[in-house]
Amino acid sequence: MRHVFLTCLLALSCGLFALPQASRSTKATEKPTYNVLFIASDDLRPELGCYGNQLIKTPNIDRLASRGVRFERAYAQYPLCNPSRTSLLTGRYPTQTGVMDNETWFRAEHPEFVSLPQHFKANGYAALRAGKIFHGGIDDTDAWTEGGEARGFTGARRPPNTANAANANGASRASQSDRIVVLEGDGESNGDYRTATRAIEYIERHKDRPFFLAVGFAKPHSPPAAPKKFFDLYDPAKIRLPPDFAPRPAAPPGFPDISIPRRNADLFIGRDASEAEAREMIRAYYASVSFMDAQVGRVVDALDRLDLRDKTVIIFWGDHGYHLGEKGKWSKAYSLYEVGARVPLIIAAPRVKAGVSVRTVQLLDLYPTLVELCGLPIGSNLRNTKPNLSNRRPTAPSYAANWTPINMAPRSIGMAGLSSLLKIRIILSSRRRGGITDLNSRQCSLLLH
Repeated sequence: MRHVFLTCLLALSCGLFALPQASRSTKATEKPTYNVLFIASDDLRPELGCYGNQLIKTPNIDRLASRGVRFERAYAQYPLCNPSRTSLLTGRYPTQTGVMDNETWFRAEHPEFVSLPQHFKANGYAALRAGKIFHGGIDDTDAWTEGGEARGFTGARRPPNTANAANANGASRASQSDRIVVLEGDGESNGDYRTATRAIEYIERHKDRPFFLAVGFAKPHSPPAAPKKFFDLYDPAKIRLPPDFAPRPAAPPGFPDISIPRRNADLFIGRDASEAEAREMIRAYYASVSFMDAQVGRVVDALDRLDLRDKTVIIFWGDHGYHLGEKGKWSKAYSLYEVGARVPLIIAAPRVKAGVSVRTVQLLDLYPTLVELCGLPIGSNLRNTKPNLSNRRPTAPSYAANWTPINMAPRSIGMAGLSSLLKIRIILSSRRRGGITDLNSRQCSLLLH
């Protein structure tokens, strides 16, 4: 039966999210009903108060979760920024977009794809961008009414240069990423604070017309950064290390070496992590999350101040998971383990009852879910899903799929030969089992934790 599910998954088009009954009757020709506030956080694992972490302080996201649907089993399509975000924002799997690294621009090979902001813009919305939505420097510039970032290159791939080459594995990368930053004041000089300020300005200027506002916070992406008051929330002595903590990255016995690269990419680059140093780094990560949470609060408070909450669908999501010392790894890159693939996801929408969904869902289906919530036409580029937010327990098997290249260098082999060199992780939520089963294309019973 597991083999049957694995075979079927790659051809299935399943709706995984939920839609309020009222929006099903919305005609595509009518004026859009709801605004959209689309909030992303980079490198955020489900390490939030509303996800059961009693140590971390995230009051604003927790409050949002209390008014929306929190998805307990949400997964990204790829454990890397550009592939994951491109998949979500085009409604296509990474194997369809051809984006498998942080250097490729999807539209060079697929000019026919209609991205999420482009679809809303074409249907009468002001499509507004603040912060990181597509991967940095590889924006879908013309999809936005305001805020599009010009690409610094032409063609399909960002060309290598001296700065990028130094940052790939060398000392320059370590000096920029592998550090802890204490910000002055309330963090006004930081990009995330400025992103929230810009988002608030957009809301104030566009409050009288339908808007799709995408707000991308960079934190807790390395280097972890926050004002001192957020560091003061956490005592390193009270931070527990993961049970599989190790001073350096290594695959567990019985697992392929490729499942955990031998060198860290973000933190503890080329150096071992002592237990004391690891606790300090996790403290910094938590502080960075709390700082980001404060910016989420500023933006959502602006909606409330302008009486727009009941007219706005709010989505909060993370682009992939993150290792905080599990198996010695301190990044997300190419990890198909649970901590690398699972993400926080919250949907708060008018007329949608708050609660928790235990269905297995994937970020890929956010695009059609938002389109249907707002009563817009699906379009030929999307799977015609029938999301249902009220159905929060699996009454039939539901799925999510993650990919990562086996050789860690997809750029060197081209898409034609890539499918045979991918690790594929399938997450199956079954009514009969009442839990999660992971299926792997090569070892169908492999459980990745």
